[in-house]
Amino acid sequence: MTEPDQHAIASRFRELHEREGAFVIPNPWDVGSARVLAGLGFEALATTSSGYAFTLGRADGAVSRDEVLAHIRDLVTATSLPVSADLENCFSDDPSEAAETIRLASEAGASGGSIEDYSGPPDGHIYGFEHAVERVAAAVEVSRALPVPLVLTARAENLIRGVDDLDDVILRLQAFEKAGAEVLYAPGLKTVEEVARVCGAVSQPVNVLATPALTQSDIAAAGGKRISVGGALARTSIGGFIDAAREMVETGGFAALGDAPGFGEINKLMVEG
Repeated sequence: MTEPDQHAIASRFRELHEREGAFVIPNPWDVGSARVLAGLGFEALATTSSGYAFTLGRADGAVSRDEVLAHIRDLVTATSLPVSADLENCFSDDPSEAAETIRLASEAGASGGSIEDYSGPPDGHIYGFEHAVERVAAAVEVSRALPVPLVLTARAENLIRGVDDLDDVILRLQAFEKAGAEVLYAPGLKTVEEVARVCGAVSQPVNVLATPALTQSDIAAAGGKRISVGGALARTSIGGFIDAAREMVETGGFAALGDAPGFGEINKLMVEG
């Protein structure tokens, strides 16, 4: 992708965060799913660390930085849509090395990228407050100096990592905002009240992880700007596969195969994507 093209796509992505209402940014896990989502009319895409790991036969968190960067390049070239990258902890505890991942993601064509305050496997801990803020600040500094600045999302992971402390989540998001993050994200918000509380505590756009209990309208009314689904679409796909395969092995039946879309419908979406 040429730099002018990347500038145009990144500008479109930034504009999505500035218009009224909330938009859905679904998470494909490979080129085919990216093209299907583009063909269905979505305006931007986000990678999913878990969904991509599953395509490699691995658990979430067991993919290298080089593999993730190659995956970003694949999705960026799969469609003309902006792609925001799930970069987990940016593959390092160290702020400067984590920030380097932001630079590399932009080089791979990403229009956005995230940095989170969870270390990931094997030890899996939430970074201390000051350390977490230092990491975001380093990522912001690199992002702003890029030829094509990406939309940096800072994630506070408490709620999905066994730390049920929304007050601490909000303090972290406020500090991440002060450090320069452009989008704030606390996966695990479950109610309209929780979404509204987070959105009311910060001034930058908030990404909300979709939950069956809330609709796009609910989230928008509570102040959410961007709605992602994480690995849910990948898990839904795997779930349908498991159900059909389990029917075969347990009953010898093939009824579940009748629910599959036809080749024509899929082919059309692939082309439109």
